[in-house]
Parts: sequence; C-alpha cells; structure tokens
Amino acid sequence: MIVLCRKCIERLGFGTEGECTLCGNTFDKLDEISDKIISELENYEFDSFDVGIRLHGSIASIMNFIRDRYGIEDSFRDNLRNELIDRISTKTQKRREVNGDIRIVFFPEDLSFKIDVKSVYIYGRYIKRVRDLSQTRWVCKNCDGKGCEMCSFQGKKYLSVEELIINPAVELFQGDNGFLHGAGREDVDARMLGNGRPFILEISKPKRRKISLEELESLINRNTAGKVEVRLIHYADARDVARLKNANYSKIYRAVVKFNCDIDESSIAEAIKTLENAVIHQRTPRRVEHRRSDRIRKRKVYSAKLVLLKNRMAVMEIHAESGLYIKELVSGDCGRTKPSLSELTGCECHVERLDVIAVEGGLEDGNLKYNPPVFRIQRR
Repeated sequence: MIVLCRKCIERLGFGTEGECTLCGNTFDKLDEISDKIISELENYEFDSFDVGIRLHGSIASIMNFIRDRYGIEDSFRDNLRNELIDRISTKTQKRREVNGDIRIVFFPEDLSFKIDVKSVYIYGRYIKRVRDLSQTRWVCKNCDGKGCEMCSFQGKKYLSVEELIINPAVELFQGDNGFLHGAGREDVDARMLGNGRPFILEISKPKRRKISLEELESLINRNTAGKVEVRLIHYADARDVARLKNANYSKIYRAVVKFNCDIDESSIAEAIKTLENAVIHQRTPRRVEHRRSDRIRKRKVYSAKLVLLKNRMAVMEIHAESGLYIKELVSGDCGRTKPSLSELTGCECHVERLDVIAVEGGLEDGNLKYNPPVFRIQRR
C-alpha cells in the first residue's frame, strides 16, 4: 500500500496515512510556503496574480504509476494550485486572474518557486527632430557592444530613440529592461515629424506598475534634450504590440530631391502624374539586402506633389503605402524599383534629405489623421 498524506488519501481514495510518498506532505507546508512567496511579492506592485504548478522528477513518476496501476487521473496539480491561490489571495487581498500582473510558478518537488512579472506596455507617438539617430539600439558589430575605436568606445554605432525613451521609463518603473516596438521605422538619416510615429513602450519585470503617464512623458521629454518628443496616450498590452506590428499604416513623406541634370517643372509634373495611384514593383533595395529577404514587393503611391523647384533641387511630398522605400522610388536603385522618378523624368536623381511628416492610423480612439502643417505634438 502506498503511504500518503491525508489530503492525497482523500483525493485518491486509498493509501496508508504517513509521510507522503507522492507530495512529501506539501499540503501541510502551504502556509509556510505561501508566506515565503508573499514576502517576495512585497517587492512588486500588482493587482492580480496567477499560480502555475510545475511537476517533474519523482512526483511526475508516481502520478504516472498511479494512473497506470489504478487507472486514476490524479488532480494533485489542480488541488495544490487552488489551495495555494486561496492562501495568497486571502493574505494579500489580491485577485487571482488568468494572465495576471504576477505569475507564481511553484515546484513541489523541492518546494521552490519563481516569480514571473508581466511587462508593462504603453502606447504613444514619438517625433524625432534630428538626423543620425536610429530607432532602436544599434550595437557596434566590430566589438559587439564592448567598445572600440570604430565606435568611439561607445559600444554602439548610433544613439537611438529607444534608449532616449526607455532609460527614464525603466528607472521610473524599476524594471529590468525596456523595448520600443514601432509601427515601422524611419531611416537613421530621416526625421520623424508631423503627428509622430505610433509606438509601444515595453518595460520588462517592473516593480512598479501604476505610473502617471503625464509624469513619465515629462521625464522622457526632459531626458531627450529636444532630439525626441513623445506623447504617451494610454496603457496597452502584449496583444497591442502584435496589432501595431501587423498594421499597414500609410505614410506621408517630404523629400528634398537633387537632379543630376537640368529639369523643368512640366517634366516633374508629368512624372508625378504617372506615379500617382501607381503600383510600384520594388526589389529589395541594395542598401538593406543584407538584412531583408531578396524579393519583389508591390506597393502603391497614393499621391505625390511638387512643393518647390529651384535649379536642380526639388521638394516633393509623397503619400505612400506602408513598406514603400521612398529613396529608391526616387532613384530607381539601378532599375530595381519600377517605375521611379529617375526613369520617368529621364534624369538621374536621388533623395538629399527625407522626413516622414505623417503616419496615418494608430491605436488611438478614432485614430490620428494628418492635418498639415503639424510639426509639434501639442502638450496636454
């Protein structure tokens, strides 16, 4: 006869009471175990929690033996989980919730546990006012972030929007790290103006969860020293990251284009007329083929207009489908993009400066639409 504790005998309907072969009398130790868990939870701000039981080693083997020998599917895991939830909930006055702020994983084999903390997510928009600033962290490949002469011992090729935003946020939330999830990205040498690019800020393993967004926004904007400005709109969750990444938000660009030959306004106007509502066939640009699959993408130009023409310089505004490479739309990229402004005008040209002046759509109620001219996010 198997020696079991009272709880396991009640559940299985057989056994001799004693030092439990199955659970090691874990049920008798739950008050002590829950107190240890709660002591560690005091380091975290949370409203909800969940408990998971991870079985391995001898307990899993004995449960398999009971199932094979007696035909009993043991509910040990569920009973242990429910009793631990009851104790923690009663002592902390916090609610149990699937995908709660905190997930406690308990290992009955050695009575250990670990605490998984759900990330905090915040949705907002950022403006990037300067060039030579990458969106996400760009580690120096030569030294792998350790610091070398090529990166001026900084460990990175460029300062990033991500760093400027996450550093004060991680400090305020007392988190382990932070990540910026953007709705697309602008080139390092392009500015992001207008209504700003939608993004979600993720703070991993935060000890604090209830931070005023106005306080955080003010802290971030002071930290960026005018290079970047953010508007934090609302708290979000992990599902919103997928929504943001999978969305196809059209964008409006302002490009300063330099022609290699004399060009007149009528030639540009005719080319623009051809580009409007055209489907562009774009093979992966040479400048990004080292990190993007080599294939042909089809993207649409919704509208284009000439803002200014002076000598061999032109300023253009282009409204395009998400994923269209504007620099290559202008230059043609040695025939990899068709049609292109270079091809249609019969004059080689390239983008001297590029700004994103609007990203249409977003996760705000009603979304934000481009309403020119907008060059500064309004303060609350």
